[in-house]
Order: sequence, then structure tokens, then C-alpha cells
Amino acid sequence: MGLTHVVKNYLAPSLETQVPLILGVWGGKGQGKSFQIELICKALDLEPVIMSAGEMESEWAGQPGKLIRDRYRTASQVIKNQGKMSALVINDLDAGIGRFENTQCTVNNQMVVGTLMNLCDNPTRVSVGQEWREADIVKRVPIIVTGNDFSTLWAPLIRDGRMDKFYWQPTREDIVNTVFRMYSKDGITIEEIGTIVDTFPNQALDFYGALRSRTYDKEVLKWANEIGTENLGRKLVNKKRDEPLPVFIAPEQTLEKLIEAGESLVEEQKLVNEMRLSDVYMKKQTGPGVSLLG
Repeated sequence: MGLTHVVKNYLAPSLETQVPLILGVWGGKGQGKSFQIELICKALDLEPVIMSAGEMESEWAGQPGKLIRDRYRTASQVIKNQGKMSALVINDLDAGIGRFENTQCTVNNQMVVGTLMNLCDNPTRVSVGQEWREADIVKRVPIIVTGNDFSTLWAPLIRDGRMDKFYWQPTREDIVNTVFRMYSKDGITIEEIGTIVDTFPNQALDFYGALRSRTYDKEVLKWANEIGTENLGRKLVNKKRDEPLPVFIAPEQTLEKLIEAGESLVEEQKLVNEMRLSDVYMKKQTGPGVSLLG
């Protein structure tokens, strides 16, 4: 879907049909939406300009909308000056401008929605506050956004014609293939990846990436002890300009090590879900409040 969306937008001037500027990829948490977009960009040799939900708000009214237009024009300049395809990618859009229960809609939320809608309607006319110039035409740039629940977004933004929607719900085969790509340099076979996925079902895709990171822990601790904890600051941060970092040899990845790491992560998940220490520290008040001032 992502490849089709990008190609259609670059062919839009020659197509006798309306082409939505935005592709919305949505689905459950940790399912690899951003990772899949990253793979598509690499496969197409596309230079993405990336934004996050944290940039959808600011202490200054109108700043996030201007930032989106700036980034859009930056992607357009990549196309024009470097001769490479580009796209504007906004991760977790619904976290930035979604309407949730008991949350306040700000001026910036409205400005971001209005900016994205205007880009869809006028993808080659993008002002960043300068005086209007008739000849100021920019290259059309496809926009890809990710999120968990697009029903929280302003309906006119996600309507057909402005946004193509794609629900990403990976099958077991999709998960195995994606995780296999993560471990492509570690010599793990696709059959062993299948065993890991079956051993830890119903986990977010990020979980399988965390397995690899967890297997480094013992080796990193051993490496740090060999250097000496008192020398770590000097070796890692305050080293001389021409002094290389100490050599760290990455651990060999095996099925047994990864399953052991996975069991440790699952145990941590259970503790988080079962302990609920906030119930002890912040007991819910059921009766009338009592003033501490008497």
C-alpha cells in the first residue's frame, strides 16, 4: 500500500483522477507500522522527512502548523535539489491531535488539522508566511502518517480523497518475516524466528526487537567491569579526540539466549500488570474530603 501511494503521488500530474495526498497507516500498538514505512523508504531509496506527535503542540499558537509546512517544503527541496524521492512522515498523529475523553482541543490542534487539509487540497502551493508569489510552486510530496485509532481524528481530514487508510494487522507470516529482517546480521534462521514467535505469541513487534537488546546486557556488564567502572566516564565521554572507543564485541545470538531473554521480559510484563503499587501509594478516596488545615 505504501509503495502504491508514493508512486501514485509522483504520477498525480499525469493521472486523470484525484490522488489522496495522505496515507494513514493505523493499527494496534507495537505492530511495526513505522518499521514497515522505514523498509519501504529504504527499498525505494526515498529520503523521508520525519515528524512526531510531540511536534504537534507548542507554547506558541500556530507554530506546529508552520513547522509542518516548513518540513513539507524541505521534502520538496530534497526532490528538486537532490533528485531523490522524498515524503513527509508523521508518526503517531492521533497521539498529537486526536480527540480523547477529557482532553482539551487546543488552537494548535485545529491549526495542524487545517494545515494538513490545506496541503491535501493545494499540494503545490505551500506558504510559510512570506508574501504571496504566483510563481512559488513546490513539488508535490506524499505524506504518510501512522496512528493507533484514526476515529479520534477530525472527520474531514480522514475523508476519502484526502487520506487513504490502511489497517495494518500483521499475520504470523508477516511477523516472522519482519523479525527475520531485524536479525538478518545475526545468523538466526527463519525457522528459529518462527519458534521464537510461537514461544511468545500475542506480543507487540517491539518485543522481539527488545529480545536482541536484552541479550547484550551480560556482555555489556562484563565489558564495563573489564574497563573499570571508575574509568567509564573518561573512556566513553571525556576521551581524547583522536582516541578510539574501546572495542566491544557483540554477543553471538542463539535461539536459547533469545528465549531466555524473552522469558525475562515476559516476567517483567507480569510484574507491571500485577503489582499496581499506585493502588497502595495513592488510595482512592471514597468519602468526603478532609482538610489538612483542620
